[in-house]
Amino acid sequence: MTSDLPREDQVPSTDVAEDRSYRIAPDLVRAVEDALDRNEPTDELIAPLHAADVADLFEELGGDSRRQLAHALRGRLDAEVLTHLDESVRSEVVDVLGSSEIASAITELESDDALDVIEDLEDEELAAVLRQLSPSDRILLEEALSWPEDSAGRLMQRDLVTVPPEWSVGGTIDYMRARAAHLPRDFYDIFVVDDAGRPVGFVPLSRLMRNRRPVGIGDIMYTEIHAIPLEMDQEDVALFFRQYGMVTAPVVDGGGRLVGVITVDDIVDVIHDEHEEDLMHLGGVAADDFYHDILKTTRSRFSWLLVNLGTAAIASAAIGFFDAAIEQVVALAILMPIVASMGGNAGTQTLTVAVRALALKELTAANALRIISKEVVVGSINGVLFALLAGALAWAWFGSPIIGAVIGLAMIINLIAAAFSGVAIPLVLERVGVDPAVASAVILTTVTDVIGFVAFLGLAAAALL
Repeated sequence: MTSDLPREDQVPSTDVAEDRSYRIAPDLVRAVEDALDRNEPTDELIAPLHAADVADLFEELGGDSRRQLAHALRGRLDAEVLTHLDESVRSEVVDVLGSSEIASAITELESDDALDVIEDLEDEELAAVLRQLSPSDRILLEEALSWPEDSAGRLMQRDLVTVPPEWSVGGTIDYMRARAAHLPRDFYDIFVVDDAGRPVGFVPLSRLMRNRRPVGIGDIMYTEIHAIPLEMDQEDVALFFRQYGMVTAPVVDGGGRLVGVITVDDIVDVIHDEHEEDLMHLGGVAADDFYHDILKTTRSRFSWLLVNLGTAAIASAAIGFFDAAIEQVVALAILMPIVASMGGNAGTQTLTVAVRALALKELTAANALRIISKEVVVGSINGVLFALLAGALAWAWFGSPIIGAVIGLAMIINLIAAAFSGVAIPLVLERVGVDPAVASAVILTTVTDVIGFVAFLGLAAAALL
């Protein structure tokens, strides 16, 4: 089912391929849907596709067509397709295929990919799949499932090549040739371990092949090893790779013994997943919301909207304290959204920078005060500039210099508060163990709305009444 041809040559015709180099063309999706509706074979349409393309096809089909296609491919679905599917879509496909076929499929995958396929199964489905695996495969997967979710232990691949430092280049090559059937499908480094199984170095395959057979492994290995603990969070693992420019990294247990390896292709997936998760959380939706059914999507969004309703009520209550001022000066009702809106937008700018810096470990306790000071100065400068603009506009609009001065002062106060809150809120949330990407935005909006309304209406009440 897989092919090494370029994407545009993998589909039945140039009309289907169009100019799209990395997504399934709409014509192909429609052709597969029509074939499924007529109960006709889809083999000719699907056979030329790469596993990632087949996964894209599953995701672009509607629910009924998706299940029909999974049923049509039972017994001959490329196991790699499962690794490329979105979690929600994979769940639907797995339900159709059944535990027996899933068990057969994951035996064809690398250990990290096999774990990725089964870790989100329901308990009963997971137990059924594990029962049908060989004892050795089952033990490996059960052990991996015991490690924390999103940890290096879940991310690593158990298949790797290890040799002692006393071996020669020639002996290592002969060893790998003799065990070719048991080697990982793709690997980049050979790890050198001591008698206790602890990594003492590594040799890239390119370096191995450039040296003559009698040369000792210990003489050509790199000894600077950046080992990753089993329980390290995958986001920190990705930062580790970025920091040291690694292609592979050994994973060690509590005793420093080598238990697995993480490769850069897995890190690309982690970076994508973490970015998508943070982006979705800022909007108050689940990471895989796009593929959820109507009821599940409604339910997940309702809870977040309920929180927003509560925060909006708090802002409205703040306005209610100044109802007398608003009744007497209509201009206040017209102008007060400007102050709150400017504070919210300025705060979001700061918040976006702060959350990203926290994720990349660039914002720390050591530099937090300096960053907060910088943002407060930036907020002060912008506050003064926009105070002059907004004040002049209000003065010209309503012919009242007092109203102009009030909105100007309120603008300065709210933009300074927004700048401070944009950094302080995610810092506090991280300190108490709450994901800043999830909760920062709604708290910031409440803070800037309340401060904006109170500052503007409070100053107006004092100056005009």
